[in-house]
Amino acid sequence: MTTGERREGYDGTGPGAITPDGCAVELYERLPIRDEVEVIAGAVPPGASLLELGCGVGRMTRPLVERGFRVTAVDESEQMLERIRGARTALSPIERLDLGERFDVVLLASFLVHAGSLAVRRGLLETCRRHVAPDGCVLIQREGEDWQTNVPRERALGENGLVRVESATPLGNGVNRVHVVYEFPDARWTQTFPSRPMDRPEFERSLAEAGLTVDTYLTEDGSWARARPTAA
Repeated sequence: MTTGERREGYDGTGPGAITPDGCAVELYERLPIRDEVEVIAGAVPPGASLLELGCGVGRMTRPLVERGFRVTAVDESEQMLERIRGARTALSPIERLDLGERFDVVLLASFLVHAGSLAVRRGLLETCRRHVAPDGCVLIQREGEDWQTNVPRERALGENGLVRVESATPLGNGVNRVHVVYEFPDARWTQTFPSRPMDRPEFERSLAEAGLTVDTYLTEDGSWARARPTAA
């Protein structure tokens, strides 16, 4: 079962609905939250208006709302958005979104900035720039430097789950085909997607092209960055 037209190069298998980028809705309802909300809350003003791009089932949406943020949650999957509670929602591909308003904080998590398509990556960052207030910020989650070279690897998901990054196979033009497996005692899912590794200089150049400037890295490994609109 699918929700919308599948994006080129993306695939997913397993029980339940699969979104255009290969994510399984039932799987994402099981995934635990890690330290993402603490990182976000520590980098922005309390009670800020926040645009969450690619919210999924709301793993971060719920705790952000509980902390007092005024969240607008965006996803291209209607079945993902049906799980959102306590936040305004918008159904749209991120790169096409134009709400005609600006937010204190724009959030682009889940390594979405590593989209294999340069046009999509540019569209994602232009959406961030279009929606951030002049004195606001954009928080972006990026891959660690060895995320696509340290494979295969695996880690636990909660008490009984496992995620395994099995491979990152070169497709050409700087893009890899990443294959990830999620295993639980009662179900198994896979997701395959194109991803473009970026070191810090390339990451910062891509933001600069969209009118954004990194002002700090929020984590020791550089996997979270805060950017601001570039001064005219």
